[in-house]
Amino acid sequence: MAREGLRTLVVGRRNLSDLQYQSFSSAYKEASLSLQDREAGMAAIIKQHLEHDLELLGVTGVEDRLQRDVKPSLELLRNAGVKIWMLTGDKVETARCVAISARLVGRGQTIHTMARITTKALASDSLEQLRNRPEAALLIDGESLALVLRHFRTQFITIAVKLPAVIACRCSPTQKAEVATLIRTHTKKRVCCIGDGGNDVSMIQAADVGIGIVGKEGRQASLAADFSVTQFCHLTKLLVWHGRNSYKRSAKLGQFIIHRGLIIAVCQTMYNIAGRFDPKGLFKDWLLVGYATVYTTAPVFSLVLDRDVDEHLANLYPELYKELKSGKSLSYRSFLTWVLVSVYQGIIIQGLSQLLVGATDGPKMLSVSFTVLILNELIMVAVSVTTWHPIMIASIVGTGAIYAASVPFLGEYFDLKYVASWSWAWRVAAIAAISLVPVWGGKLIGRAVKPPSYRKLRGI
Repeated sequence: MAREGLRTLVVGRRNLSDLQYQSFSSAYKEASLSLQDREAGMAAIIKQHLEHDLELLGVTGVEDRLQRDVKPSLELLRNAGVKIWMLTGDKVETARCVAISARLVGRGQTIHTMARITTKALASDSLEQLRNRPEAALLIDGESLALVLRHFRTQFITIAVKLPAVIACRCSPTQKAEVATLIRTHTKKRVCCIGDGGNDVSMIQAADVGIGIVGKEGRQASLAADFSVTQFCHLTKLLVWHGRNSYKRSAKLGQFIIHRGLIIAVCQTMYNIAGRFDPKGLFKDWLLVGYATVYTTAPVFSLVLDRDVDEHLANLYPELYKELKSGKSLSYRSFLTWVLVSVYQGIIIQGLSQLLVGATDGPKMLSVSFTVLILNELIMVAVSVTTWHPIMIASIVGTGAIYAASVPFLGEYFDLKYVASWSWAWRVAAIAAISLVPVWGGKLIGRAVKPPSYRKLRGI
């Protein structure tokens, strides 16, 4: 029954005489009062006095069915480049059957079993055999796992992380948490732990991301987790779709916040250099407040609605998720690229404003510089959008309209007669073009030379 994947329980009984019961009771009471190895002593007394010469009453087998779509979900996660380990409290035979039925292990795939290993020599030999079988799945029980983690921790984790699948059975909650922590510290990668019972809480809390499944075993795992789902199959949408969007959007939003703050700092630096380091502010009072709020906030934050692929393509091609593991969207390289773009655009905007207007200060130069700065930010947001959303269009167009409508009220800072002239208009257009065209041209060339995978799928 255990080989068929059923949770098996053997029921038996033993009749004790008064003398046998008195002997057991006194020994058990003495063991329970011990201050050293209390649990082991009590278990030994039970085994010595009760667990032999039992009369078999029957055997029960409870089917623990897999939730719907577990098999395709695991297959999708594997195609997405996610390594999957199964840590369970089930016995060896049950764990093997569940792993095969869930297709965590292929039916023709070799399973290297490490069970009931009690000596260091046997553990070392088994690990050496496993090293020479990189295509095999590992099945290890709790007793063997404890021995390996105690004496061959580094050797074990180095071999195990390269295997296609690992199944650890008869694991205690402490062992589950220890394995999760070991994977994190050894690989330096993100670990996600999923569980549905109280014995999974420590493992969930030890992971980078914990996901609890609300089920028949209660809500302990769900309450201790970062995310809660009702079915295992919901995990694919959480990772492949919502996880992708969260990473991409957070990366793009962070980059634009850096750009928005750095470009105005570069403009201020150029202004102070031209003024022989006179400690004066370039954009003062309402201009600075407006730039930080109504003139740039809505377009930048509307980028959280952007997406590079739709949900259907993300599920159909889980291989797209592998690109996220490289961290290219939010890396040192992308950070330095945005820093260079911000420095270049800040120098062009402020430098050319002073050069073309013919003044290093004054309302004419200020009107050109500030207008190009706002226009540059709006266009940068627009050209970075992959999939347009109505709110994104409204935020960009609306912000531009708000700025245009507010210009007549900025007479304290701008020369309004100059703003209404063609002389002002062509200077703004020329500076904006010099600031934006090289950046956008470089981006187009990069996409043409090495197009992202999502553009190939979308045919753009």
